[in-house]
Amino acid sequence: MSESIPAAPSGQRPRGAAYDSVFLRAARHEPVPHTPVWFMRQAGRSLPEYLKVREGIPMLESCMRPELVKEITLQPVRRHKVDAAIFFSDIVVPLKAVGIDVDIKAGVGPVIADPIRTRADLQRLRPLEPDDMPYITEAVGLLVAELGATPLIGFAGAPFTLASYLVEGGPSRSYENTKAMMYGEPELWAELVDRLADITSAFLKIQIEAGASAIQLFDSWAGALAPDEYRRSVLPASTKVFDAVAPYQVPRIHFGVNTGELLGLMGQAGADIVGVDWRVPLNVAADRVGPGKGLQGNLDPAVLYAPTHVVETKAREVLHAAQALGGSGHIFNLGHGVMPTMDPDALTRLVAFVHEASAR
Repeated sequence: MSESIPAAPSGQRPRGAAYDSVFLRAARHEPVPHTPVWFMRQAGRSLPEYLKVREGIPMLESCMRPELVKEITLQPVRRHKVDAAIFFSDIVVPLKAVGIDVDIKAGVGPVIADPIRTRADLQRLRPLEPDDMPYITEAVGLLVAELGATPLIGFAGAPFTLASYLVEGGPSRSYENTKAMMYGEPELWAELVDRLADITSAFLKIQIEAGASAIQLFDSWAGALAPDEYRRSVLPASTKVFDAVAPYQVPRIHFGVNTGELLGLMGQAGADIVGVDWRVPLNVAADRVGPGKGLQGNLDPAVLYAPTHVVETKAREVLHAAQALGGSGHIFNLGHGVMPTMDPDALTRLVAFVHEASAR
């Protein structure tokens, strides 16, 4: 896979201290001493230290305080000894930065005050400039300096998932307004996701240029689509994002929930590594994604509530299924994010177990 990552642009920063980390070596399909581990949503709500430092601070405001972002991002690295840090932010932060009236309401999620449903509404989606979010550049810089040889993963929301929030006005189970635009006004839809692709690309570039070693594109709600509709209405915008960051020569991860039928298409969008939820075994996912791609995943998060010996048995099954990749190119993760009520000690034990059980 390392050969498939394009050359870096001229003037790119020299290789950082994290270049030879286990995580980045696995992402490049190079030999590793053990399978690297990190968890989606590892930084945050499951940790008592997170709840303490965020007490009384609204979510979006906490994403704009560089020192606080640094502390929250580092907490699971210290506690769990994971092989990579994931930047603490939110997928709607770039929307807020370009002037969209969005808030994150506890127990609900992102809520858009004025949904985008007409061509006139599109004018509110202006391009994202680096000067719109100096706090991101500062926070990434602080983290890279502190993390040293541990890589930092930058991330963003994919155009479809961002569009679904913008069109629905918040979370949805049926996506009726989103699909109505997609089916009924395909030109308007295409322009919407194209603008979002530019905003997402800019957000990722800001993180990479500040020092992030890899990026993950979250298309959390793409599983609501059939393959043909994904190919027609989503794939072009996601491809545009991956193409935009390709010259930086950092591994690119693509993840969605309930996307078993879309895994091959998600790989085609340009990802080097495809994240897999817990519904599809990794050996099956490897066949669907095809050769030359790494896989990330995919322990069911709910398993962490079972006794330790059950967690270890299920984790070993994931590692065994990952052997379909030929012994390299696997990054261990959950099949979705860490749950708020999860015992942090269970995650710490899981990291240690995967490191030991996968030792070469």
